[in-house]
Amino acid sequence: MSERRRPTPPAVPPSSSSVRGGPSFARALWRIASAQVSPGNRVTLFADGDRTFAAMLELIDGARHAVDLESYLVRSDEVGRRFAAALGAAARRGVRVRLLGDWLGMRGASRRWRRALRAEGVEVRVFSPPGLRRWLGLVPRDHRKVLVVDGAVGVTGGIGIGEQWQRGLLRRRGSPWRDRCVRIEGPAAADLEAAFEHMWGRAGGARAPRAERRLRRPPRNAHLDPLTAPRSLVGIVEGEPGRVRVGRALHLQAVAAQHTIWLASAYFVPSFLEVDALSGAARDGVDVRLLVPGRGDHPWVTRLTRRYYRRLLANGVRIWEWSGDMMHSKTSIVDGRWVRVGSTDFNPLGVAFNYELDAFIEDAEVGGAAEEIFLNELSLSREVTLRQRRWTRRAVPRPEPPAPPDERPRPGSRRAT
Repeated sequence: MSERRRPTPPAVPPSSSSVRGGPSFARALWRIASAQVSPGNRVTLFADGDRTFAAMLELIDGARHAVDLESYLVRSDEVGRRFAAALGAAARRGVRVRLLGDWLGMRGASRRWRRALRAEGVEVRVFSPPGLRRWLGLVPRDHRKVLVVDGAVGVTGGIGIGEQWQRGLLRRRGSPWRDRCVRIEGPAAADLEAAFEHMWGRAGGARAPRAERRLRRPPRNAHLDPLTAPRSLVGIVEGEPGRVRVGRALHLQAVAAQHTIWLASAYFVPSFLEVDALSGAARDGVDVRLLVPGRGDHPWVTRLTRRYYRRLLANGVRIWEWSGDMMHSKTSIVDGRWVRVGSTDFNPLGVAFNYELDAFIEDAEVGGAAEEIFLNELSLSREVTLRQRRWTRRAVPRPEPPAPPDERPRPGSRRAT
């Protein structure tokens, strides 16, 4: 592995307050991704399983009317049992509780665990079990992770229901999986609820209305100006087979970026279009950084990812490999102002085939918090350079746990450089 280099901020760090905005964010998301942008949301970022699970369980315990939980990966391990207890208790209080899981991702959830949930009054559906239909039901998969409570607050990101986000999967030198989620309270929670309803209907065999399939609904809030609209602006992008919505959003961000594009992707096998977008931005002077796993749960994906290193590095993209058990995040930060947190990885399955869900946020304060988390992750990673002859990893020290939010370094501070 190359010599350890500490990440440094751009030579001329941008000031979020100096970046002039306009109505382009809301209008662009509508035109390229059919996403309605809503103002006046309160957004909180999480970067580990412990805080995310605590926030989700707190929401479930406080639910009054409805709890809707959708997750690609659901296990009946310790974390799964905690969620089952919370969901069952909510159902006994008279709350409508629905759980939607993907057949492939729910193989780690026992039948006994599911029967216990149904006995408590929880409605459980499984998306796309194998059958005699197109592709034998094996693709597409429901890769989304979303919790919505009372239609007023939701959590989405890359974290599933499993204990690997607390202690990892490796018996030796294991560490919790690194991931990110976002808690959204406000009007955007209704969009999360609508996205859940779409998948709940699909899992039950229902077809979306013709107007929804042909995108005939009118835009809402496409005129929003981030300089005057109440923060935070949030757009929920529903990834669907063949739509390539998040891929197009990355191209748009690469065009709009003036200072930085910081990207974390757990299973990074990009198309030529995505490689060109990142390479072109780097050649044009944008600080482009990519964080990927150093070792993952699918080693063959890591080998595929490293095939792209030489071209990206030669064009000025800087690459880091996470030093821990697994880096599972799917995020991007552009100019410290636009933040994406969701379930979409930049590979053919994520961008073009699976059902995915991502939250696009425009808020300088949220962007600053996301940059702090990213810089902290880079400080616990190894940078890859062109001087390396091979992309194989050497043994790296186990990363220390991240500092609490109030102790994380600010961008530009000595700890952050």
